Amino acid sequence: MTSPQSHHDTPRDRTPDEANIRALVEAFYRRVDDDPLLGPIFAGRLEGRWDAHLATMTRFWSSLVLGSKQYRGNVQEAHRPIEDIEPRHFARWLSLFLRIVEERYEPAAAVQFMEPALRIAHSLQLSKFGWDYQIPAEQQELLDALRRQLVGDEPKARFPDRPAGEPFPAKFIGKSADRDD
Repeated sequence: MTSPQSHHDTPRDRTPDEANIRALVEAFYRRVDDDPLLGPIFAGRLEGRWDAHLATMTRFWSSLVLGSKQYRGNVQEAHRPIEDIEPRHFARWLSLFLRIVEERYEPAAAVQFMEPALRIAHSLQLSKFGWDYQIPAEQQELLDALRRQLVGDEPKARFPDRPAGEPFPAKFIGKSADRDD
């Protein structure tokens, strides 16, 4: 791949479309290829296949963001054979991706990429590392920043506060299995 072009001199896109999604994917994977942590992983798997991968990723993001339904694949299965992925790789991938999305899109458009990227990464991590997996602090910071962007700085409590380890308060209707009445 070639080295990244500066994108600072052009305005950010207000809405995603096929052309700017393709440009985003190409610019992002140039950064991935140049990254000392991620580059070797991708280069080892995509040697001679970069063009096909970029086309697949363009279809993938177009399907997610534009609803084009062009992508036909299984994200979990595509990543399952990659044995040497560690938690730090996810955090770096997300950091690079969210940064380039933020550079290229206005905030309302950027969120359309950020939210699914974080959700998919978390799903892949749970699948790879188990349900008790704790996401890295760097990734949690990214999630928190996105949450603030979506809802503002005031946390909106959805559930009542409770001590750690205490079951969520709920009323159950029906007979208890340990009662005789």
